[in-house]
Amino acid sequence: MIAERGTAGEPDRNAAGSRESSKDNRDGRGNRDDGDNGVAPAARVLKELLLGHGPVVTYSLVALCCAVFVLSPSSGLNPAFGTGDQLIAAQRAYFQRWGVIPAELLTGSPRAALTPFTALFVHGSWLHLLGNMLFLCVFGGMVEERMGHVQFALFYMGCGALALCAYAVANPDSQATLVGASGAISAVLGAFLRLFPKARVTSLLPFLFFLPLRFPAWIVLPFWVALQWLAAQRASGGPGVAYLAHLVGFSLGFAYAWVRYLRTARACPADRAAAGRG
Repeated sequence: MIAERGTAGEPDRNAAGSRESSKDNRDGRGNRDDGDNGVAPAARVLKELLLGHGPVVTYSLVALCCAVFVLSPSSGLNPAFGTGDQLIAAQRAYFQRWGVIPAELLTGSPRAALTPFTALFVHGSWLHLLGNMLFLCVFGGMVEERMGHVQFALFYMGCGALALCAYAVANPDSQATLVGASGAISAVLGAFLRLFPKARVTSLLPFLFFLPLRFPAWIVLPFWVALQWLAAQRASGGPGVAYLAHLVGFSLGFAYAWVRYLRTARACPADRAAAGRG
């Protein structure tokens, strides 16, 4: 899955700066003088992060979630947690310690009050982790670029925690443990849809033999929401995927981006008209 900003009819606000930079990076003979030529993509990403450029928060969140998972009993790779029944007991205690338990959260316990934040960095399986990190990598970078590092970090943590709290309020007697960053990442998807509705998303569809197809975000993401809604209608209150948290997170992200950037969206036509008159 890949998200691409450039589309006809949705000009890139950084295009002018890119063209100017391109001119500046040419030598007297018109050849490119790019200091990153020959540098591997991974090394280029690392260089950008060290310089504070690029989606620093997005990559940091991915790295932190992966590190927490590998070191925790969830991965099964840490020998300190043993094997067999001992490992299962360690995993259960780990989830109960750092995950959200709705019945405990609503009691007002100080320890439980922190779990909507700690649960964002806890994942239950490799598939759970890799799926969430894939969506965060694909959609998080562009949203962070638009919001800025600090605002994106607060947005991610705040919407993720609120999504888990909303699920707890809807299921106040549940003893099931909620873990994972799905609510926060759903908020990122909602903000992406509001900020980049015409961006192209390359998807692999299993029923079409995994052929890569490119669709605009305004088709892909509402389709994803519809699937979450249908799944939520069939979900029980027991252990499983908290689809309600996904829907709440998506709605929060979309609403925040709508309100936060409403003035900017309204100003754009006026700015373009002024530029045309000039």
